[in-house]
Formats: sequence, C-alpha cells, structure tokens
Amino acid sequence: MFSILLALLLATPQADAARTKDIASFYGVRENHLTGAGLVVGLTRTGDSRRSAASIRALANRLQGLGVSLDPDEVMARNVALVMVTASIQSDSRTGSTLDVTVASTGDAASLMGGYLLMTPLMGPDGQVYAVASGPLIVGGYSVEAGGDSAQKNTPTVGRVENGATVEREVGTAVHYQELLEVDLVLRDPDFTTSSRLADAINKDFNEEIALASSSSTVRLAIPQEFQGRFALFAAKVEAVEVDVDAPARVVISERTGTVVMGADVRISAVAVAHGSLSIEVKRQVDVSQPGPLSKGSTVAVANHEVSASEEPGQLTLVEGVTIGELVSALNAMGVKPRDLMVILQAIQAAGALHAEIVAI
Repeated sequence: MFSILLALLLATPQADAARTKDIASFYGVRENHLTGAGLVVGLTRTGDSRRSAASIRALANRLQGLGVSLDPDEVMARNVALVMVTASIQSDSRTGSTLDVTVASTGDAASLMGGYLLMTPLMGPDGQVYAVASGPLIVGGYSVEAGGDSAQKNTPTVGRVENGATVEREVGTAVHYQELLEVDLVLRDPDFTTSSRLADAINKDFNEEIALASSSSTVRLAIPQEFQGRFALFAAKVEAVEVDVDAPARVVISERTGTVVMGADVRISAVAVAHGSLSIEVKRQVDVSQPGPLSKGSTVAVANHEVSASEEPGQLTLVEGVTIGELVSALNAMGVKPRDLMVILQAIQAAGALHAEIVAI
C-alpha cells in the first residue's frame, strides 16, 4: 500500500498547476440547497411498515388531496416509503431548467429500488418553493430477504432521480455582474501563497495590473474597459488562467478504514523509531464430557479456553529522510501496517520531528 502511495507522490510535482475555475469562484456564484418531504411508491413490499405511522398519514393526506377519501387504518401495503428529497440549485439557474435530486428514506423501509417519487415541492430556507421533483429512482444497491437469510449491497435506502426536479422559481443574486467595475474571486481553500500567485498569474495573462490579493481567500479584480458589460467573456478568460497551487503540509488519517494519505510537502527531521507489536489470542474450544458406565450421569458440554501471547521483536530504525518518500521507504522496510503507521506518525509529531498537520477524519 505504501509503495503505491510513494509512487503517486514522487510522480507528482511539488507545485500543481490548476485552472482558476477549479480552485476559486466569483463572489455571488454559489449553490443553494433545497429540501422537501415526499412519498416513493411502487415498492415491492420493501417500503415502510405500519410501525412508521408518519408514512401512513402522509399517504392518506396525499390521497385525500387527490379526492380519494382514505382512513390511515385502511392502509396495509408496504409499497410506500416516506422520504426526504434534497437538491442544489445554482444562483443563476433559470425557470424550466432541471436539477438532480437525492432521495433518502426516513422510515423503516428496507429498499427504495424500483420506486417512483411522487411530485414533491422543494423549498429553500425562506420557505419558498423553488423546484418540483418527481420521477423513477436509481438505487445503487439492493436488499433481499428469504427464509430468514438476508443480503445487502451498498445502501438501498438512498437513491437519485437524474434531472428529476424542474426549477419553478429563480433564486437570483444580489450581484448585477453586467454593471460591475470590480469583482472578487474567492478561493475554496484559503491560502496566502495561492492567492498571491493567482493575482500574479491573472495580471500576466491580461498583460496589465487588474488583480490584487486582498486576503488569503480573496483576489480583487478590476474589470478592464474592453470587458465591462461583457462579464461572461471576462469570467471565461479568468477561469482559464492556470496557477501553481500551494497548500499546508498535511497527513490525513482515517481510523475507520485504516487509510493514511500524506502530502508531498511533508518533511521529517532525523528521528529514531522502534516498532514492535504484542498479539494476544484467546481460543474457545467446546469438548463433550461423557458420564461413566452405569453412572446415570448425563452428557454435558465443557468449554475450555486457551490463551496465547506473542510479541514480535522490536527494532530501532533511524529515519533520516527529509521527504515523505524517504519516510515511506524506511517504514516499508520495517514492515509497518497502515494502522501502525497512524500511531507512529502521531508519536513522531509529538517528538517534534514531523513538520505537518495531522488531520483525522
């Protein structure tokens, strides 16, 4: 695993060139989140059970709105599931455009596979309806049960409806781009070095001083005379500018999956590392105790426990590398596993030899 990571890191240059559109966006251009509660129908007895009273009431209310009088006690089928529907709408999305929506069960449905989302209004934080969603679900998993056995792949209680929502109201933005003389570029990952490099790259591309890094997250742009009133053309030119991105040295570890990702800028001072592991194993073996002849005893099961412990010999290794590549090579030679590496890295940082931020996810 470490060898693969090392190969990827060494193949990557220290400074990574990226387009402006990949690391920043214009102020005011953003996504807005929409949400709504709806019903998925057409399930093959994998929907909510009668224990989920909210689903039953929602179905009864929906049918009453369609002119069908139905008491909640009369609903017996499990082909309906109560779901939450979410989507993201851009600030410049126009009426009639479509959005992808995500559908997630809120009850005890076993699977949404094969379901159809009934018409569901999607509202913003202000309580206004901005889109309406409906359509067949695409579920990337399954859940089946038969004879007491069950099998499941991925998460079958979450699905998507591609282009399932139609925009009915435009969000709009307070920024009138066609009238602007200045505009801000906002970095997704604030960094003083990157913002300064971005300003220099834009000035070089336009061959005039129009950009100024005002903070770690913001680059102020003065729109040239030739692009005033033509913001879309100006934005397209700015977004195509390439810049060398810089970022703090980080080591990201995930205890849940045993994953360790280290950036190429991580530096290690000289440090000695001793690595060994203690393994304790407890085995339970069930034996049968037979009674003696004519003893009128009964056959009983006796559990015997066997405890064994083993410790691999520890070895002291001097890690003198100053790059992440040399660190990985040294740890590979020690036979370190990913979960052991997490503890070693934290210990190296505590010793003051790891010059990077450790981020746990």
